[in-house]
Amino acid sequence: MNLQWAAHRTRLRLILPAAIVAVAALATVTTQAASAHASSSQVFSWGSGPRPTIVLEHGAWADASSWNKVIGQLQADGFTVDAPPNPLRGVSYDTNYLTDFLSTIPGPIVLVGHSYGGFVITNAATGNANVKALVYVDAFIPDAGNTLASLTGTGSCLGSSAFNFVPYPGAQNGDADTYIKQSVVPSCFASGLPPSQAGVIAATQRPLAASTFGEQSGPRPGRPSRRGL
Repeated sequence: MNLQWAAHRTRLRLILPAAIVAVAALATVTTQAASAHASSSQVFSWGSGPRPTIVLEHGAWADASSWNKVIGQLQADGFTVDAPPNPLRGVSYDTNYLTDFLSTIPGPIVLVGHSYGGFVITNAATGNANVKALVYVDAFIPDAGNTLASLTGTGSCLGSSAFNFVPYPGAQNGDADTYIKQSVVPSCFASGLPPSQAGVIAATQRPLAASTFGEQSGPRPGRPSRRGL
């Protein structure tokens, strides 16, 4: 596959404009006839050929509703958008889930990931000829063999002391769900958001299986050059 890649770094509070800019810029390198518009009235236009389905993959401790405003603007521009749930059970499990979901979509696909969702889209795109582009919105872009723990590094505020570990039925080898301590969410995970909004995020977070941190990524789908925005 000759995939186009786009990367855009941003904080959580900037997911909407960053995603619009990243997807818009991706459109300009995916087809010569495309033109990008990052405005409130139009995200981007698509030229000749079938329009892609845009699939949005959320990250850890979040759900698909984090893409709501992005979805609304893309749909307003006439694009079909899917935001399937990320199970957050591990790189292999989550990848297989998204791979199966993508197999039901006919025609071209633009695959977008935020945060840990970057791990999932990188692996799920492998072997799917319909995936024409990968967009990373403040997301991990792993090489083969990378783990979430190795890319997070020692400087992250989300160290082991930031989590509550909760057992879940059927957990293997002592695995547990990780919840970010609610006291940590405003200053680390949702920094810059109003306290009331950070409080809602803290209360409604979806847990990530602890074993995910040590699971290795597979090979990238092709070896395209990265495009930084």
